[in-house]
Amino acid sequence: MDLWIKALHVIAVISWMAGLLYLPRLFVYHAGEGVRSEASERFKVMERKLFRFIMRPAMTVAWITGLWLAWSSFAFKGGWLHAKLLFVVLLTVHHVFQGRWLREFDRDERQRSHRFFRFQNEVPTLLMIGIVIFVIVKPF
Repeated sequence: MDLWIKALHVIAVISWMAGLLYLPRLFVYHAGEGVRSEASERFKVMERKLFRFIMRPAMTVAWITGLWLAWSSFAFKGGWLHAKLLFVVLLTVHHVFQGRWLREFDRDERQRSHRFFRFQNEVPTLLMIGIVIFVIVKPF
């Protein structure tokens, strides 16, 4: 049973990460379009669908299966696990911020430049690197 949960967890994490990396890229292009332009409206649809139908469900499944595995396999013990969970919490906070930026674009509020979103595109990558190191290497 745990192998099925682990497989589902990996699938959910991959899907969530794909969204976390792609949505800011859409924001970069969206920020370069005029407010209420045809392209801007198209980006709004793409961003909403990505966030609501892929990212949010994938994050939910990743959290549920991850907590299941942390409990059933490790009883929530191990410094590496606590560090990994901290990075996952930070990844979730970044997810929440992406949702806020999506709503700003929906309301045609352009408060941030394409450069801001280019930087934000790197945050999930850095957190993911830390998570993978903690899971594979288990440094403490």
